[in-house]
Amino acid sequence: MIAAPARRRWRPPAALAWIAVTPFLLWSLWRLSGVDRRPALVELMTLTPYVAAGSLGAVLIALATRNKAAIAVSAATSALMATIVVPRVLASPASTGPALKILTSNMYFGNGDAQTIVDLVRRLKPDILSTQELTPAAVEALDAAGIGELLPYTHLQAAFGAFGSGIWSRYPLTPQPDFALPGSRNMPRARVAVPGAPPVEIVDVHTISPMGRDVYAWDADMRSLPAPASDVIRILAGDFNASLDHSPLRSVLAEGYADAGDASGTGLSATWPSNWRIPPVITIDHVLFDERASAVTTRTYTVPGTDHRALFAELRL
Repeated sequence: MIAAPARRRWRPPAALAWIAVTPFLLWSLWRLSGVDRRPALVELMTLTPYVAAGSLGAVLIALATRNKAAIAVSAATSALMATIVVPRVLASPASTGPALKILTSNMYFGNGDAQTIVDLVRRLKPDILSTQELTPAAVEALDAAGIGELLPYTHLQAAFGAFGSGIWSRYPLTPQPDFALPGSRNMPRARVAVPGAPPVEIVDVHTISPMGRDVYAWDADMRSLPAPASDVIRILAGDFNASLDHSPLRSVLAEGYADAGDASGTGLSATWPSNWRIPPVITIDHVLFDERASAVTTRTYTVPGTDHRALFAELRL
């Protein structure tokens, strides 16, 4: 009796491996090259953490095809993307020194619930509240909710629409000269007299949203942010409309700043969109600090009425 021939196991075609690998390879090259300073690409770049996770699927497909070249390229691409994303969940040691706690909240045209924000201030006890899209009505609502009893010092530049911003502080403030570009959003900054610490400056950041042709105004806003200075510990807090995968924000960090979320191992905690049917998917609200400070932790909180989660950061100076 003649035995039936053994059935060969089906193997995916080698071309399938390259079809799977090529998009991830191109994405990693785009991420490194800084081409995101262009319309459409800038929005896509915020998805890099999800693309990095998806690149593992390309490795599996390449392994299934047994295409050695595709396996090597997919593994290298996935490893490269891991080096970009994984450090955001690895905490760096925090130094000792005076604490500075910061809460930043984009109020979405002033609609963010003032009582929730004041309740967060009462519970978290931040030394600084940095607000964006602060309208005159929002200032009145925060005052009525009791913000002045908790953070009595202010430097406010409220305005209608998305252009207003404002700082509340536990400690005395000294307003500093404006740096925001003409036609951009208000970005007040002030010196803060933190007990036991060197001079500290807080900058309330809110850049133009990089939608369509506004990407060029957004890039200009990012370039306008003040660099670290030798005479003051400078902290930038607010809505950057940028993730750590955007080259303009990476350029700001390269000047001598660190991101509090990245440094404390919470760099993948998303802040936008909030109060939608989907959970937040991208991280565009940040607290940056120069090398004379360190981060202990960051946490995010939902505030009704706004599309951004509030971001809390505890620093050591």
